[in-house]
Amino acid sequence: MDVIYWLIPSMIFVGVVLVVLLMMSVKNGQFDDLEGEGQRILFDEEQANLELKKNMKK
Repeated sequence: MDVIYWLIPSMIFVGVVLVVLLMMSVKNGQFDDLEGEGQRILFDEEQANLELKKNMKK
């Protein structure tokens, strides 16, 4: 029973800390564009090739 008296407040504290960290990351824009980075990885090579072709034409 003594463990429960220690465990419940500690888990509430950990939960509050995690919620605060989540709110800080949302406020800083961490979750603004979740799919953009993945799309940028897929299409980055094509954009680089287009830029090289444009430079070669000049």
